[in-house]
Amino acid sequence: MKKLTIVVLLFVLFTGCNSSKQTGTGTSVFQDTLRYPDESHLKNVQQLTFGGDNAEAYWSFDGKYIVFQRTNPKENIPCDQIYMGRVPKPGQKFEYKRISSGKGRTTCPFFTKDGKHIIYASTHLADDKCPPVPDRAKYGNKYIWPLYESYDIFMADLDGNIVKQLTRSKGYDAEATLSPDGKKMLYTSDKDGDIDLYIMDLATGKENRVTNTLGYDGGAWFSPDGTKIIWRASRPTTEAEVKEYKDLLRENLVAPTNMEVYVANADGSNAHQVTKYGQANWAPAFMPDSKRIIFASNHEYPRGFPFNLYTINEDGSDLKKISRDKGFDAFPMFSPDGKKIVFCSNRFNGGTRDTNVFIADWIE
Repeated sequence: MKKLTIVVLLFVLFTGCNSSKQTGTGTSVFQDTLRYPDESHLKNVQQLTFGGDNAEAYWSFDGKYIVFQRTNPKENIPCDQIYMGRVPKPGQKFEYKRISSGKGRTTCPFFTKDGKHIIYASTHLADDKCPPVPDRAKYGNKYIWPLYESYDIFMADLDGNIVKQLTRSKGYDAEATLSPDGKKMLYTSDKDGDIDLYIMDLATGKENRVTNTLGYDGGAWFSPDGTKIIWRASRPTTEAEVKEYKDLLRENLVAPTNMEVYVANADGSNAHQVTKYGQANWAPAFMPDSKRIIFASNHEYPRGFPFNLYTINEDGSDLKKISRDKGFDAFPMFSPDGKKIVFCSNRFNGGTRDTNVFIADWIE
């Protein structure tokens, strides 16, 4: 795979500070001018954000709100901060406010079951400033993702007040999501020497490590019925791949450009690989039936882009292409009732690098 060609796009996928609260407003465009002709499963596509890098947009449990991370230097947001807003009706403005403190870098927000709190990872305890990004020239201009040791996971109320620190280990703790009953947190950490998945009981703080194979495991979700987990993983196999992976890990870095989708039981048992396409197959989530899967991939394109959305059965059969943008579609998540989908895309951005949040009706 030619990794250099996807550096620009991957930069907006994973990059994930000022002191005042901010509110943003955009006009939702609800005509299907934002849907490509072959996107038969999408209808009434609405653009919610306008400008900057907006990613990892996820629904509240009641489907009324969306939380997401945002970077936009033009608005004095030099690295990702967490925002939330009420899902607008067609033609209404999408208004959002910042939940994170504006200090450090934040990533991977998720609503709690009660709808009164948000969990997210942040580096603010180490420094108010954005942590430095890696010098990719040092690594042959590959896409390199920093595993900031200062990332820990926090719970905040909807006014942005941090009410609880959920992780305290020395090392990268991030990429947290919650089980359908809201009682368990599934997250990624490198605290035991590799990049693995852990499940924490929020009430007791007790946790179990649920992956144990060398390689990056992250971006994990529970299925809607709570019986399974799904995630993206890299699996270095050759001697050279293993050496590169371990060398980068010692520097708190990873190069997650070759990934496949994996599924396991909710306790980590019966782990198995779903996709075998090569390149980057990632951002997976179970569909509302807890059987089919939606994910983002660039596997059709040797140059490494576009990224589009696909659906597939858990056994790897019946691959279907869902989106058709020529740049980037990813981070798909279905609303709790299964009627809508939120995703992030470069579509119709005027040739800029802007990535925006979109919602659409889902048509079977």
